[in-house]
Amino acid sequence: MKHIAILGATGSIGRQTLEVIDAHPDLFTVEVLTACHQAGTLVSLAKKYKPNAVVIADKALYSLVKEGLSAEPVKVYAGSEALEQIVAMESIDLVVSSLVGFAGLRPTLKAIRAGKPVALANKETLVTAGELVSREAAMNKVPLLPVDSEHSAIFQCLQGEFHNEIEKLILTASGGPFRGKSAEELKSVSCQDALNHPNWKMGSKVTIDSATLMNKGLEVIEARWLFQVTPDKIDIIVHPQSIIHSMVRFTDGSIKAQMGLPDMKLPIQYALSYPVRIPSDFPRFDFTRHPNLTFELPDLKTFRCLDLALRALSEGGNKPCVLNAANEVSVAAFLSGQIGFHQIPGLIENTLDSINIKTPSSLEDYEQTHLETLLYTKNLLKKY
Repeated sequence: MKHIAILGATGSIGRQTLEVIDAHPDLFTVEVLTACHQAGTLVSLAKKYKPNAVVIADKALYSLVKEGLSAEPVKVYAGSEALEQIVAMESIDLVVSSLVGFAGLRPTLKAIRAGKPVALANKETLVTAGELVSREAAMNKVPLLPVDSEHSAIFQCLQGEFHNEIEKLILTASGGPFRGKSAEELKSVSCQDALNHPNWKMGSKVTIDSATLMNKGLEVIEARWLFQVTPDKIDIIVHPQSIIHSMVRFTDGSIKAQMGLPDMKLPIQYALSYPVRIPSDFPRFDFTRHPNLTFELPDLKTFRCLDLALRALSEGGNKPCVLNAANEVSVAAFLSGQIGFHQIPGLIENTLDSINIKTPSSLEDYEQTHLETLLYTKNLLKKY
């Protein structure tokens, strides 16, 4: 029986993790649930799963959660410090890090330093501070188990192959809802259009990142640290059907691919049960129903966010952290109607050009870059 802590239990990944746990009550139990602002949902989940403890990150909502769970044997905590401390609980066997954005960095690092295996769905942790996080994981001998479908696919392809040299990691991308569109056509994109992903059901931030292809750029940065390869060993290919989730090519030219219908519960379950595969009732892929699997190169000129991510990785230092913070502000501005979809890359590029490159050496250095970038991008946004 694995005791699971879910950071970000009310989000898309958190909820799907709970569905996996529901399907295997003999293997997994919920030890900790956390949420940022959704106090009512957190209370409902706590009543159902009876965890040891819950954390609401927004301290102003503490009394609401405490009162809602007054009749339950559940400890209630609040605030970012509590979120960081809770992951070190001795009873936790695995931490699922599914918080959105930079907020996932500190709790994930705390879990690693406490020796807890981490099922990582918060890609920003490795995007912003990949060198620091991967170094800490190695020092503490803590496995980082990828939950993103693409990184899970690569992780699965590498099982039994860790002694063999990688020639290429090949990340697949669906191309998002605007694949094939021109830059001119993107000027008229609505928020509703951008949130309508053809293959995956995700939270709004990740869905917009997928539409701009920034998501794929963030995944390249994440893969660089997760699998300890140089950027030149990572390729991207657009595969609209989302059946092949990613591939690995070895030095003999052989390619291994992980395939399946697009369903995030599969990589979540693999991360929870690793190194064992357990049965599931997920829909099965049928080759006869998908006779055509197609592939094409990404359009970097139209979808400039991907190109900006590759540039940030190439420049190194604090530039991926700058990219991530600028993107967080830009996506939030688009979702709130402040800017158009086509203006997202310009806002990010301007910020990338303006924040000086540095070589971070500590968590505080990354946090300083993040805050500096947020402030700069928000001020820049006023001119739009």
